Amino acid sequence: MKRADLLHIVIVNYRTAELALDSVASLMQPNMLPEGTRVVVVDGASGDGSAVKLPAAIVSNGWQERVDFLALGVNGGFSYGNNRGIEFLAERYGKPKYVHLLNPDTIARAGSITSLVEFMERHPRCGIAGSQLEDPDGTRQACVFRFPSVIGEFETGIQFGLLTKLLGRWAGVPKLAEAPALADWVCGASMIIRDRVIDDVGSLDEGYFLYHEEVDLCLRATRAGWECWYMPESRVVHLVGQATGLGAPGRPKRLPAYWFESRQRYYIKNHGSFYTAIANCSWVAGHVLGRVRRAVKREPNFDPPYLLRDFVKHALRGIGPSGAFRRSATVNAQ
Repeated sequence: MKRADLLHIVIVNYRTAELALDSVASLMQPNMLPEGTRVVVVDGASGDGSAVKLPAAIVSNGWQERVDFLALGVNGGFSYGNNRGIEFLAERYGKPKYVHLLNPDTIARAGSITSLVEFMERHPRCGIAGSQLEDPDGTRQACVFRFPSVIGEFETGIQFGLLTKLLGRWAGVPKLAEAPALADWVCGASMIIRDRVIDDVGSLDEGYFLYHEEVDLCLRATRAGWECWYMPESRVVHLVGQATGLGAPGRPKRLPAYWFESRQRYYIKNHGSFYTAIANCSWVAGHVLGRVRRAVKREPNFDPPYLLRDFVKHALRGIGPSGAFRRSATVNAQ
């Protein structure tokens, strides 16, 4: 692992400068990265001083020999920011063999990055691999998933004992393995991508503002014959919800429009409108039955506010896979 073009790492920041700097600091520890690795911190037009704070901190910490900074003129979302970062590093330093996407709300543990690269080197058919995400205390987080499906949508909503067991093979979140394992898709918070995958299937779809873009990429890679793997030896702390405000502990927040639009885009783009309609009906049926079950058993409801209403509203719009998703979401997120 001495090639200067072996690995590029992209971290996209949007109003989370302190988190992004902590993430970079974890990468800058001794023996954390393969020799010659380049890192770029991309700021998505945060408008909060990040574009000044981030490059200044890179220089003051003496990271400028390995870390670059790229300021964008628009908050175009996860795919947009990562694609610009990938292009920026490739233009400056040449195309790498691997690209690693890392969230700003992550802390890389010792060996987490090199173990991913070493795994990819040993498995030439592996196109994408994801880390084991965990809480600061080491508690493992769900980070391996099955591709969304009609049955999976129903199971996610109802979560009912025996029925859940019967539908387990379609459940969206399988049990975490103890050793490296094949996966449908892995979380984009810490995900390494072989450059040949991007050559084969294209970069991240910028029609997604946030969410489902990594699912889409993993599906495209799978359809092109590449494998996706979960790598538990690569341990990365993920401060859930710190970068997006969603999924953090405490009272759930209302899901933004772009979450529903991204889901709708994924289904229509990859499975067509008819399948999307069935999947939507399955989600509603499972969700309603799940709410009834919780009410009867007097269990707490941890759903985000207005979830059912917002879901139905966006499903009925019948939005197809167009660039309008990203443009509208950019406005909504700022």
